[in-house]
Amino acid sequence: MGQCSIDHSQEDVIQKLESQRDFLSAALYEEVQLYLKNEHVQEALNELFHILKKYDLASKEEQEERNQKLVYLINSNK
Repeated sequence: MGQCSIDHSQEDVIQKLESQRDFLSAALYEEVQLYLKNEHVQEALNELFHILKKYDLASKEEQEERNQKLVYLINSNK
């Protein structure tokens, strides 16, 4: 996941989460959804957006890596 110069809004991230809902575990989806109920710094929103971007096209191994990144991001930004 390369760096992107576009800042993604909280709404952008919520929409991206919804678009990937069927590919995430229910528990992880709920954790991310709960996380997004609060405001977060732009860097965290951008990182979350890019973890979710094209999640459905990633290999199972890549999805597992992204899952770990999601959990880490959520836990480190509470």
